[in-house]
Amino acid sequence: MMKMAVEATAPGKAILFGEHSVVYRGPAIVLAIDKRARVVAERTDDDKIFFDALDLGFSGFFDGETYYAVNGEPWRGRRLLAFMVAARKTMEHLDTESGLNITIRSDIPVAAGLGSSAAVSVATVAAVGGALDGDLSQEDICSLAYEGEKVVHGTPSGVDNNISTYGGVLRYERGRELERFELEGELLFVIGNTLRRRSTKKLVDRVGRLMEREPELVDGIIDSIVRTSENGLEALKEANLNRIGDLMNVNHGLLSALGVSISRLDLMVHASRGSGAYGAKLTGAGGGGCMIALTDGENTGRIQKAIYRCRGEPHVVNISYEGVNTRRLD
Repeated sequence: MMKMAVEATAPGKAILFGEHSVVYRGPAIVLAIDKRARVVAERTDDDKIFFDALDLGFSGFFDGETYYAVNGEPWRGRRLLAFMVAARKTMEHLDTESGLNITIRSDIPVAAGLGSSAAVSVATVAAVGGALDGDLSQEDICSLAYEGEKVVHGTPSGVDNNISTYGGVLRYERGRELERFELEGELLFVIGNTLRRRSTKKLVDRVGRLMEREPELVDGIIDSIVRTSENGLEALKEANLNRIGDLMNVNHGLLSALGVSISRLDLMVHASRGSGAYGAKLTGAGGGGCMIALTDGENTGRIQKAIYRCRGEPHVVNISYEGVNTRRLD
């Protein structure tokens, strides 16, 4: 069989409304962003899976389940385990065995709550499927990438692999089917990365303990976030920027009341608002990670500078309606 290299790309994500409340009830509103992970896969004659992740500082290969470092420390193989599982599950699905060379490059900040691991998993499945001449549907890619995500997150919600596969805007609520939307017009955001890593599980547990201590109070906050999310989706459909911004500000205040914001996030949020953002809030679990501000073309530069002055890393992003995309490389 002729060998060929196949490139796949997939978008990252940002949560606009509904962090933490979605653990209990109500929707989270999630956007695909135009920061993308890029994976190139090519089959080889042995049975090893080699990963080149040199922009992250390491490379190595899996022989069976064992990782052998070529560049970087051996423990970094843990970061590649999810992608190895995604590649192997793809081969199982296609009833094919092969060695692989896989190159990973990404514009998505790592461990920042922007869906980096899911985007790489989705792109890995699509690239491997293409390199093995498989005919994978988007549904296949999404479900196989979920197997990789389980290695990272245990029992993930499925939002990240879905948004990376399909793109656009998703409404996610436990027990209901995901709904995907395309909005009228363009929305422009500035994401600010605190460059502080955090544990989503620890932050969810912290809110859970607060719920146990003050159930009536926290329940009321959760209800308010649910209404903010529902109203936020309406505002997005209406392209009502002022209302979206107001609801983002309210959502941030409610998340702060749950104790998941930190001073760096608050500084960046308030600096963005003071620099002309319609609204700004943390995005993701909090405790570090990122915030997101809704902007227009006129104030974008000011907001970027404000985030930078708060020792954050600014990224200008649009909603991406292009999900996973695959092409053969000549």
